[in-house]
Amino acid sequence: MLRFVAIALAGVMSITIGHAAEVKVLAALAVQDALKPLAGRFSTERGHAVQVGFSTVGAIRKRLADGETADVVVLTAEAIEEMDRAGELVGGASAPVAATRTGLAIRAGAAAPDISTLEKFRSALLAARSVAYTAPLTGGAFGTYFAKELERLGILEAVNAKAVLRRGSHEIVKAVASGEAELGVTFISTIASTPGLAVAGALPPPLLAVERFSAGVPRGSTARDAAIELVRALSGAAAAGQWRAAGFEVPASR
Repeated sequence: MLRFVAIALAGVMSITIGHAAEVKVLAALAVQDALKPLAGRFSTERGHAVQVGFSTVGAIRKRLADGETADVVVLTAEAIEEMDRAGELVGGASAPVAATRTGLAIRAGAAAPDISTLEKFRSALLAARSVAYTAPLTGGAFGTYFAKELERLGILEAVNAKAVLRRGSHEIVKAVASGEAELGVTFISTIASTPGLAVAGALPPPLLAVERFSAGVPRGSTARDAAIELVRALSGAAAAGQWRAAGFEVPASR
């Protein structure tokens, strides 16, 4: 009888281990405050080992194009849609996860400039001692977009002369919090979760007001079933609270 129980237990353990997978995730820097705890919860609840690497969207796209593999990617919705159209993702496995607004960071207690219109925002950037934003050369999606908007406004050279260029949103808020930069243009979710900072306001129209993020499963995934599980978990109702706690917005239906 004991021998039978031992054999049965060994069989159960073998099945459990066989179903555990290692899931490699490449994700945009902007989502790390929510994704880290969500990945940890998924690992605990599902038994899969999740390894997450964060970088700019452009850098991740280049790494994938150069042959690096991943099981899940969490990028801007635009990047996920482009990968899907190119046939780089498993069909039907992608899903929107959250969104964040883009705004202006200032140190807590500092006077907030009026950025309610495009002209007032332009004036605030020109009047500032220094402005931090994502360096376009790092591959940051918003940094590339913002540099083009500065050029369109005719102030790219003036702003870049005093710019504090950083790799992503977390480095931008650190620059503002330390006093290295007077203003920081980045995601409101990151600003709101950083002690010592305040949100001066959201960027005025027609500038990009909302950045949406989605998750997908690359076709080269070696843990496809577990990867699809993770995408569902990140986009499901149970994850909504964590996304909101990190300053993100999720659909009301979740």
